[in-house]
Order: sequence, then C-alpha cells, then structure tokens
Amino acid sequence: MKLSKTNPNTVNLIKSLTKQASAENAPIWKAVANDISRANRKNKEVNVYHIDKYANDDETILVPGKVLGEGSITTKVTVAAFKFSQEAERKITAAGGKCLKIDELMAENPKGSNVKIIK
Repeated sequence: MKLSKTNPNTVNLIKSLTKQASAENAPIWKAVANDISRANRKNKEVNVYHIDKYANDDETILVPGKVLGEGSITTKVTVAAFKFSQEAERKITAAGGKCLKIDELMAENPKGSNVKIIK
C-alpha cells in the first residue's frame, strides 16, 4: 500500500494496523488502515450523538477519524478513535465511557473482536 501521509505517527499507525491484520488474521485492522490512509478531506468526523444512537452499553466503538462533541451521549461505551475533541472526550467519560487511541485498542484487543466501526 502506497502511503500519501507524511506525519510519522500516522504512517507508523497505518503500518502497525496492517501488520496486526496479517499477524492476527483480523481484517478489521486492514479496513481501519485503509480508512486512515485516505486523503485528509475524506477523513470521517463522527459526533457523540451519532455514537449514542448506534451503540449499546458496554460496546466497543472504533472511529477511524475524529470524534466531535456535538450532541449528548448517555451510553456507557469504550470509544477508540484517531483523534478526539476535548468536548467529545469529556462527554464520553462523563457518561461512564472510556476513550482510547486506536493503537491502545489494538494492544488490548489484537483480533479486533466485538468492535463496531462507526464512520
């Protein structure tokens, strides 16, 4: 896969995701790597109300983009994302949830099982 990204942290994350997908036979990480490697103008932004609408309590949600703080969230979920706005992070933790970076989720759940992608 040819990378158009120049940020070394982003490039390393994409490489780690691709490597993990192969090592664990976990296609979820390959899909996330493809989403992150897209052009910046195509990156996804998801508001917390969207997560609240599609997630159930105690689920793990992965957003291959940025989570924004628009709306409210009452669902207690673990959210892994490329980036979080301060407001989104505050609202998720106030609802009893947890915020992780994608590489942290990958370390906790190498196979990516029971993870729902929202984009």
